[in-house]
Amino acid sequence: MFLIFKSGYLILIIKLLTDMKTFGLIGHRLGYSFSRNFFTEKFAEENLPEHEYVNFELDSIDEFPGIFDGDKTICGLNCTIPYKQQIMPFLDEIDAEAAQVGAVNTVKITTNDGKRHLKGFNTDVYGFENSLRPMLEEKHKKALILGTGGASKAIKHILNKLQIEFVSASIEDQLFEKEIRYNQITDELLKEYLIIIHATPIGTFPNVDKCPDIPYQSITSDHVLFDLVYNPEETLFLKKGKAQGAKTKNGLEMLHLQALRAWEIWNS
Repeated sequence: MFLIFKSGYLILIIKLLTDMKTFGLIGHRLGYSFSRNFFTEKFAEENLPEHEYVNFELDSIDEFPGIFDGDKTICGLNCTIPYKQQIMPFLDEIDAEAAQVGAVNTVKITTNDGKRHLKGFNTDVYGFENSLRPMLEEKHKKALILGTGGASKAIKHILNKLQIEFVSASIEDQLFEKEIRYNQITDELLKEYLIIIHATPIGTFPNVDKCPDIPYQSITSDHVLFDLVYNPEETLFLKKGKAQGAKTKNGLEMLHLQALRAWEIWNS
C-alpha cells in the first residue's frame, strides 16, 4: 500500500539518488511529439539511462511553475505553440537573440545555492537559417511568408539577418507593416518573390488535402518553397511547387537542427 500511495515520492527519490536529469516539452495539446521521440532516441543511442524526456501539457501558461513542484531534476525544456511568447514573463533571463525575435522555444534551468534560474533561448532561428541557407542562390532576394503567427517570428528574424526583403500574407482583420492579403498574391508578385515560406498548420496530417491558396501556376524552377510542416513529409503545398519545378524542403531538418542546438545549450 505504501508504494501505491507514495509512488510519486518513490519516483522522485529514485531520480535524486540516480542523478536523473529530466528534460521536457511545454505545450497545450501535444499528441505526437517530435521532441520527445527525438530525445528519447538520442538518450538511448548515447547510453544515457539517467536522462528522460517528458511532455508537459498545460491548459494555461499559468500552470508552468507547477511543473517544478517537488521535482529538482528538470534541467532543460523545449516550448511550443501557443506558449513561445507567453512563457517569457516566467523566465529570469532571456538570450539577446530570443528577446529580439520575441519568442522562446528553449529554456535552460540551472540551480545555484538552491535557487532555480531559468534562461530562455530561441533555437528555431538556428534551425531555420541552417536549413534554408543551402537552398538559396544570388537571385533569391525576396521572400513571401504565408502566415503571420508565432512561427513567422524566427523566419522574419533570419530573413532580416540575410538581408532578404519579405512580405507576409495574412488572414487577420488588421494588416500591419509588410503584410498583404492572400488575394494580393498575384502572378506579378511571384515573379519577384522567389522564396515562399509556409508558416501555418494548413496541410498538416490528417488534413493532407489542403494547401495555402496561392497561384501555383506562377511558380517556376527559380522558386524555393519551404514548408515548416513535416507531417506529411511532402505536403500538398510542396507537391504543387515541385510539379512546377521549384526546389522544396519540409520542416523536419529544421526541427532536427533546433533540437541539437537546444541540447548544446542545456549542456553548455
